[in-house]
Amino acid sequence: MTSVLVADDQILIRAGLAALLRAAPGIDVVGEAADGDEAATLAAHARPDIVLMDIRMPRLDGIEATRRILAQAGQSPPKVVMLTTFDLDEYVFAALSAGACGFLLKNSPPERLLAAIDTVAAGDMLFAPSVTRRLIEAYTQRSAPGCPSSAVPELDLLTSRELQVLRLVGTGLANADIAAQLVVSEATVKTHLNRAMAKLNVTSRAQAVVLAYETGLVTIRVNRTLDE
Repeated sequence: MTSVLVADDQILIRAGLAALLRAAPGIDVVGEAADGDEAATLAAHARPDIVLMDIRMPRLDGIEATRRILAQAGQSPPKVVMLTTFDLDEYVFAALSAGACGFLLKNSPPERLLAAIDTVAAGDMLFAPSVTRRLIEAYTQRSAPGCPSSAVPELDLLTSRELQVLRLVGTGLANADIAAQLVVSEATVKTHLNRAMAKLNVTSRAQAVVLAYETGLVTIRVNRTLDE
């Protein structure tokens, strides 16, 4: 059972999301919050697996609420998926910086929202397809050409397999897809990714993807979105 906290200041949207999730098998809605401050308080008590977080809310916005929730969660933080009606780059970057592992537009159909819950619960990151394209374009434009290890010397600390896994994570592949491509187990993929992240001092899969683009390790279009 995946526990979910829903945070949105618009009561009809919040109630609709909660009702949709309650009707889905394997999902337990453990709370509803009307603003970021309430979301942080409820998250501390309910300890949800996933938080669906609106970005624009009174008292405390979704990005600051995400920072507070993750800071107070200790060793078992929830996965935060940002919900917004605004497909704007600054929100994507701010959400990543705050530690969010996903970004989904509110006009996404119900089946995509449920797929997003499954994706994040499995440990993968996700972005709405339009957000994914803009995110990649921005980071590939910022990345300097040339050898990625010259931009971030820490990449030299990675083994060839760790670099390979990081590159595939950067292209948007899930662990199962990477395991199939490398002909190894998912556990092996997780081990290599965790070791790479520790060496690079990044704490989330989303940050690992950002680093892959910033360094030029990945320059191709993400090939896995929720549209596929």
